[in-house]
Amino acid sequence: MAAHTIRLVGDPVLRQRAADVTDIDGKLARLADEMLTTMYEAPGLGLAAPQIGVRKRLFVYDIGEGGQVVVNPTIAESDGEWAYDEGCLSVPGLSWEIVRPKQVHLTGYDLEGNEVSVEADEVLARCFQHEMDHLDGVLLLERLDADTRKLAMKTIRELGIGMPPDLGGAVPQPAKPAGGGLSLR
Repeated sequence: MAAHTIRLVGDPVLRQRAADVTDIDGKLARLADEMLTTMYEAPGLGLAAPQIGVRKRLFVYDIGEGGQVVVNPTIAESDGEWAYDEGCLSVPGLSWEIVRPKQVHLTGYDLEGNEVSVEADEVLARCFQHEMDHLDGVLLLERLDADTRKLAMKTIRELGIGMPPDLGGAVPQPAKPAGGGLSLR
C-alpha cells in the first residue's frame, strides 16, 4: 500500500510554491523513501513532495535506472523544443501534448548533501521540468492553451477527478477510472 495519498487537481497545496529544504536528515530520507514507494505504486515516473501534501523542494524520479532523489533542484539551462504527450499523477488518467525544452541542466543536492548536476534530454528533461513545476505550484493544466485547458477542466469535472478549484476546502473525490495510459506522470 502506498505510503501517502497523492493530492489531486483542485487541492490548494498543488498551487503553492514549496519551501527550500534547510535540513537534509534521516526524516527527509524517510520521506524520500515513502515518496518512491508511493510513486512506484501509482505508477509514475516522478513525484514531487507537494503532490503528497508536503511543501518542501524535493522530488523523486525513476525513468528505468533506479529511484533518485533531488533536493532543492534548479534548472540552470534549457535548450530546444519537444512536444510530448504528458500526464500527471495529480490528474490521473488524462494526458495532453505539451511543448517543453528538449534538454535541461538540473542542479540540486542528494540525500547526503552532495551537489548533483544532471544533463538531461527528452523524457528525463521533461520529468525534471514537470516535477519542478509542482515545486513552483504549477500544474500541467497551466501549460495548455486556453481552449485546451477549458476542455481539460470540463473533462476533469465530468470524470469527478479531484475537486474543482472553486470549492476551496471541499474534500477531494476519488478519481474514476479513465481510459488511456499516461506517457509521463
